[in-house]
Amino acid sequence: MIKKLVVVFIALIAVTSYAQEGTASPYSFYGIGSLKFKGTVENRSMGGIGVYIDSIHVNLRNPASYATENISDWNNESRPVKFTVGGSYVNTNLDTQTGSATSSATTFDYLALSIPMGKFGFALGLLPYTSVGYKLESLNTAGDIENRFRGEGGVNKAFLGLGYRIAKGLSFGVDAHYNFGNIQNSIVEYVYDDGVRLQLQSRESNRSDLSGLNFNLGLYYSTMLTDNLELKATTTYTPESDLTSKNQRSIATITTVGSTGQEFVSENIDVDLESAGLLETDLVMPSKMSFGLGIGRPRVWFLGADYTFQKTSDFTNDLYSSVNTIYEDATTLSIGGFYIPNYRSLNGYYKRMVYRAGVRMEKTGLNINSESIKEFGISFGVGLPLRGGISNANLGVELGKRGTTNNNLIQENFINVQLSLSLGDRWFQKRKYN
Repeated sequence: MIKKLVVVFIALIAVTSYAQEGTASPYSFYGIGSLKFKGTVENRSMGGIGVYIDSIHVNLRNPASYATENISDWNNESRPVKFTVGGSYVNTNLDTQTGSATSSATTFDYLALSIPMGKFGFALGLLPYTSVGYKLESLNTAGDIENRFRGEGGVNKAFLGLGYRIAKGLSFGVDAHYNFGNIQNSIVEYVYDDGVRLQLQSRESNRSDLSGLNFNLGLYYSTMLTDNLELKATTTYTPESDLTSKNQRSIATITTVGSTGQEFVSENIDVDLESAGLLETDLVMPSKMSFGLGIGRPRVWFLGADYTFQKTSDFTNDLYSSVNTIYEDATTLSIGGFYIPNYRSLNGYYKRMVYRAGVRMEKTGLNINSESIKEFGISFGVGLPLRGGISNANLGVELGKRGTTNNNLIQENFINVQLSLSLGDRWFQKRKYN
């Protein structure tokens, strides 16, 4: 039954993700798109914290989690092979000082497998890193369309990770990420003569094919303070890296159908980016560091907090620039936890469910029109136990907002619904003889 659920779930996510953009945020216009949350539904339902690590869930936020302690119910002999897959649906209201609109997107969020190997743990997976998806218009003083902006694409990550259990309660890990993808955007400029739109317009189209390698290092420590109270601490560090961008640009003369916006090319010219030194450029991806601390009673409750700092002010992209945009350092504070009424209950399914909640406050690193773009979210979720005790389905909901309506900007009010499967199985078992 579980195998059938996995096949159906992956097919559903693949179809919906292919059919729609991964984001509908106007802020994906900047940089290489909107950063996607790197973590599972379980993490996100607790405000995004990554400090909670156990032996039955994949934790994508810290590679040290791949080498956790063996399970006591299995006589401390082994821990399960873990598989997880997740996706989400987001509905967003876009508000300005003069109007509003609604958008939505369905996305594939992650696919990962973690395999124990004694004191080591190995993991591999695929997840989106950034996403681009916007359709924007600017108006002139007469209220007519002056420019139309469109963009799509994003960057994905395929990763391999290795963790090592140094001592009881202490582990270290490293992820190697291969980043790949493309970003396409276009700008159409509309010209008028005495308020009448001319038949021919001009369009600039750009495409960047991105690739590069980066690493993520993690450390995890846990200890029992008392018989019932456990302390957990984590730290991760992602060094600065480069993405190679192979670029194309063309200028076209087009005609547009007013009612649909459909574009027909009359003449197209490829721009010589090589002479300008822009045919192949390097994008500096800033370093990032996080710290987490939490306390709780194992299998009953947990409360933790994460703080992340990213040197976004170091980001560069020679191909695109905006006079009204500044990249500043980004920070995120996440607080969250969970509660399980009675994980061993035999006749009360709701008592074995995991109830999660959290809150996060984020400074995204974008500064537009002298306004720092901030994000706030409050999240809730439940973990639904499946047969076997180490597998579960997870449902999460996040309510939040991004941006502001000040200085002609856009405020996004969003509802994000996430769904995942976290499956575990025992592959390796010591043989016993009487």
